[in-house]
Amino acid sequence: MALPSSARLTIDLDALAHNYGVLRAQAPGAEAAPVVKGDGYGLGAGPIGRRLWAEGARSFFVARLTEGEALRAALGPERRATIYVLDGMTSGTAPRLLAADLTPSLTSVPQIEAAGSFASGLGRPLAVALHVDTGMNRQGITPDQAVALAQSRDRLAHLDVGLVMSHLGSAPEPQSPRNARQLERFAAVRKLFPDARASFAASAGIFLGEAYRFEMVRPGVSLYGGGPEERPDARLKAVATLEAPILDIRNIEAGETVGYGSSRVVDRPTRVAVVAAGYADGLVRAAKATGHGWYAGAPRPFLIVTMDLILVEIGDTPAGLGDMVELMGPNAHIDDLAAAAGTVAHECLVRLSPRAERVYLGET
Repeated sequence: MALPSSARLTIDLDALAHNYGVLRAQAPGAEAAPVVKGDGYGLGAGPIGRRLWAEGARSFFVARLTEGEALRAALGPERRATIYVLDGMTSGTAPRLLAADLTPSLTSVPQIEAAGSFASGLGRPLAVALHVDTGMNRQGITPDQAVALAQSRDRLAHLDVGLVMSHLGSAPEPQSPRNARQLERFAAVRKLFPDARASFAASAGIFLGEAYRFEMVRPGVSLYGGGPEERPDARLKAVATLEAPILDIRNIEAGETVGYGSSRVVDRPTRVAVVAAGYADGLVRAAKATGHGWYAGAPRPFLIVTMDLILVEIGDTPAGLGDMVELMGPNAHIDDLAAAAGTVAHECLVRLSPRAERVYLGET
C-alpha cells in the first residue's frame, strides 16, 4: 500500500457547530452572526456557511463584495441570509451589492452620500449598516459625524439603517481600559439611532460581559477554535487539524547544523522526523523557534520549518514512515502555534494553502 506523501487538512464542522453553540450561549438574547470573511478564515466559507445556517445562523459578515457574492451563491436561494459587507459601498459596487442582496456596512461620509444617491433612484429605502469608529482608528465614521447624521435625518432619507456597529481594539485583554472607553462611546452613538439594532462584540468581546453584547454579536476566530484571549480555551474545539506524514527519520550528531544557513545548531545527538509540510502549506516559518507538533501522545519540538518540510524532534519514540504528525489541531493548539510564530490564530488559519488535501467532517 502506498504511503501518504502530502499534508491533510481536516475541517471538523461538528466542532464548528459546537463552538457556535458555546458563543451563542455566552450572549443570550443576542443574535450570533458568524464572521466568514477570508473564505471562512481559510477553511471554506461555503461549507462553513451552510453548516452554520443549519445551526440557526441567519446573518453573516464578510469583508469584500466578492466574498459576499460567493457566500450568497454557496448558500443558494433556499437560504436567504442577511450578508453584511464590512467594506461598505466602495466606488462602483452598488449595482452588484443590490444584485446579490448584500447589505453594506457604510464606513465613511462619502460612502453614506453615495449610498443615499444610489438609493434615491430605487423607489424604496436601501438596507445598510452604519459602522462607527469608537477608538480603533481603522474603519467607520467618527462619533461626531454620527451626531451630525442623527441631527440631519434627511441625509439618511433613502437609507434603512438597520444596524449600528463598531469594533473593539483590545477585547482579548479584559482588563484594558480601552474596552470601557470604547463601550462608553458606542453606547452614546447607539442612542442616536434607537430604531437600529446594535453590534459591538466579536469573539473576545462576547466574553467581556452583558454590557458589550447588545442585540447582535459577531463571532469570528473563536468559531474556528481560537481562544478569546489568544490562548487555548477548553470550552472551544479545534476546527482545523493539519497533519502530515513522516517521509524520513534521521539522526543528527551534536554540533551539526540543520536547514539553510548556520543559525540552527543541534547541541546533542538528535533523532528527527522529516515531515511533509512547510510554509507552502501555510505554516508560519517563524514558528521554528518554539513551535511544536504532536506525535505519539506528546508534543514534538520543531527544529526547522522550510517550504515543503519540517524537522520534528522525536527522541527515541518508535516511529514509522507514513505516520502522521499533527501540526495544528486539538493537541497542537492553534493559539500555541500562533504564539510560537509571533502572530495570532487568525493569520495561522488564513495562511492555510490549498496544497493540503482537504477533508470535511459533518458537512451539510
